[in-house]
Amino acid sequence: QVQLVESGGGLVQAGGSLRLSCAASERAFSNRAVGWFRQAPGKEREFVAAISWSGDSTYYADSVKGRFTISRDNAKNTMYLQMNSLKPEDTAVYHCAARSRGYYSPTLYSDHYEYWGQGTQVTVSS
Repeated sequence: QVQLVESGGGLVQAGGSLRLSCAASERAFSNRAVGWFRQAPGKEREFVAAISWSGDSTYYADSVKGRFTISRDNAKNTMYLQMNSLKPEDTAVYHCAARSRGYYSPTLYSDHYEYWGQGTQVTVSS
């Protein structure tokens, strides 16, 4: 069963922090790059961050660079997104995604990802 499950979302004040987790089945996580996307109400889904299979290559959207950090623990089949200095414009549903097996490099294009989680809501109040 291919499965990605996000957790860690919630309500936080501007300037605060949250840590999102994405737990995956081994089949959905191994030997591939993974990433985070978000979608705010009335807006299109947008890229947030991505990380290679080895973890040595990361990409970030300009809007989160310097504030968010993506990481992964392959032994636990889990990916993380540490979000600091949160802003109201970070409010969205955050989805984790996994590329097809064998695609080790991260990419910012959503159509390059094969598996998606249901999402976790992040709300940042001003």
